[in-house]
Amino acid sequence: MTETDKPPDSKASADVLARLFDTIRSRQGADAAQSYTASLFAGGAKLICRKVGEEAIEVTIEGLKGDAVALTRESADLIYHLLVLWAESGVAPDDVWAELARREGTSGIAEKAARPKKG
Repeated sequence: MTETDKPPDSKASADVLARLFDTIRSRQGADAAQSYTASLFAGGAKLICRKVGEEAIEVTIEGLKGDAVALTRESADLIYHLLVLWAESGVAPDDVWAELARREGTSGIAEKAARPKKG
């Protein structure tokens, strides 16, 4: 395995996400004609949510096709758009990481059953 084949360690991964989130937040209020991210913010939550949904569908399609390279690219797009949605909604990545940590070691079935019922 070459150095470029090795997956990054979790700290490096978290650093990439933190830097990307900081860059995304820096685009809030920027000129939409100069920045794709700023244009998403200008379109508001409705546009951003639509993009998250589109990317989720593309991830699903590539996952079903079994094309790991395409799935990797589409996953990066999905994560980017999700980070934009978090920034738009006032959610920090650390909030999500804390929620994941809270759930760690809990059966997915038990965790879902413990959630408040909707409706």
